[in-house]
Amino acid sequence: MGRKVKYSYDFKLRCVEQVLKKNQAVSTVSLLNGIHHTSLHSWVSFYEKHGKKGLLPRENQEYSLKFKLKVLESIVDDSLSLSQACLKFNIPTKSAIMNWQRNYKKLGITGLNNKPRGRPRSMEFKRAKKKSNKPLTREDELLLENESLRAELDLLKKLQALVLAAQSKKR
Repeated sequence: MGRKVKYSYDFKLRCVEQVLKKNQAVSTVSLLNGIHHTSLHSWVSFYEKHGKKGLLPRENQEYSLKFKLKVLESIVDDSLSLSQACLKFNIPTKSAIMNWQRNYKKLGITGLNNKPRGRPRSMEFKRAKKKSNKPLTREDELLLENESLRAELDLLKKLQALVLAAQSKKR
């Protein structure tokens, strides 16, 4: 299942064309269409740099370690702002680069590795032992009986402790 896109491709293209081809101001177009002017500015920039591809909705993309390093190095070497870096490398949001910078400062190059997505498995379930058709040996039977008697004894001890606790509360 893909992520929900707030504005359709056609809507973005229509707004950008109003600005570029009809020579309307960004603020006017943004007010008419009910969008924020900074969004429209970025759409226009992406359209000018990458053409119609720049307006296509992007799936959550995983960037390689090499690419992330290249982006961070070019920000430092070329003195790029986050917006300029997004435009140059076709990254949809500045927050992605900000996260890379923060992780790189904290953890170094290992902070740029892609992390596994989704909820981690919290418990490993023990598989039930398969029952075999072979009859149990006398020793196995005694072990099973011993185990069940211990469980029953533990249950009775807990029940007795609860009863004593309830009686002491009444007193």
